[in-house]
Amino acid sequence: MEKHNFVTIADISKEKIMYMIEMAREFEKHPNRELLKGKVVATLFFEPSTRTRLSFETAANRLGAKVIGFADPKVTSGTKGETLKDTILMVSNYADVIVMRHHIEGAAQYASEVAPVPIVNAGDGAHQHPSQCMLDLYSIYKTQGTLENLNIYLVGDLKYGRTVHSLIMAMRHFNPTFHFVSPAELSMPDEYKMYCKQNGIKFVEHRDFNEDTIADADILYMTRVQKERFSDLMEYERVKNVYILHNDMLGKAKENMRILHPLPRVNEISYDVDDNPHAYYIQQAGNGLFARQAIFCDVLGISLEDVRNDNTIIP
Repeated sequence: MEKHNFVTIADISKEKIMYMIEMAREFEKHPNRELLKGKVVATLFFEPSTRTRLSFETAANRLGAKVIGFADPKVTSGTKGETLKDTILMVSNYADVIVMRHHIEGAAQYASEVAPVPIVNAGDGAHQHPSQCMLDLYSIYKTQGTLENLNIYLVGDLKYGRTVHSLIMAMRHFNPTFHFVSPAELSMPDEYKMYCKQNGIKFVEHRDFNEDTIADADILYMTRVQKERFSDLMEYERVKNVYILHNDMLGKAKENMRILHPLPRVNEISYDVDDNPHAYYIQQAGNGLFARQAIFCDVLGISLEDVRNDNTIIP
């Protein structure tokens, strides 16, 4: 069987995105199955994670697979000097698919080039986070009924935020208008603004963040200022609390508007927002299970038709 990786969102077609959304919908109807019974999934997290790791592991378990791996690189032979290549080749002896998060940009692409089994990128530095992007797309589709012609506001850390970088690439197929809301120090990198121009994606940049700025949003995508990406902690202290969403800022919001956040949050969304009907970030995290079940099946050659015809559903 040809090896399929899930490393970048950049080369996934519009048709494939909608296909994956349909597969996620099937798993939301019936998440407990045995489609991966007899398979082994390895989760290699060289960088800390809660939601991503647990949702991948839950996705594997709910599909009947066994899970091996680590959540702390300090317990691996990497501390003895083992190279990433050797780690990947070694784990490939034991697993049918490898899920990897790494702090170095391009690490997942490199792993996919050396591994004999599929690689799923669970985040590589400030580069991409394609599985988060799939659950974001599924969440947007569920809340808006479409991915087409939406006003999407990206707020906060747009410089290092790999989730927003991935979302821009995925949404190129759907005629969005992006609004980049950030302090100058954390503005969207020029390479992604150039990507927008090359792909005909409309965008506007903002420095202000208030109820008037966000009144036209369909999706308000908040991000955490990522302390771990800063080499200068003084710079982090200057920008960490620049944009905080409070409940009283939502008075002019469109009825359909939903607030997303890849989590964890620090203080960029006030807790008084949690009970607002526009808040969707907890449900968004829950959607990660279904999106990642779809990713596992896709890289292991299980089709949407196979899922629809599946007779291994567990009540």
